[in-house]
Amino acid sequence: MTFDLRLPIGLLFSLLGLLLSVFGLLTPAELYRTSLGLNMNLWWGLVILVFGAVMLGLALKARRHEG
Repeated sequence: MTFDLRLPIGLLFSLLGLLLSVFGLLTPAELYRTSLGLNMNLWWGLVILVFGAVMLGLALKARRHEG
């Protein structure tokens, strides 16, 4: 079994994306007036979460095909 860097990267980004998304959901709407009303914490949290999930999926797929 070799070290696959996608696994820790996927875990890190998934956790960070989840935290940022939850923060975006829990913050009041008036905080986002300066960003044209867009909840940037929520949107970027979702983007980071999807990236982390893709990395985790690729790592698990490679691990499955290894054995």
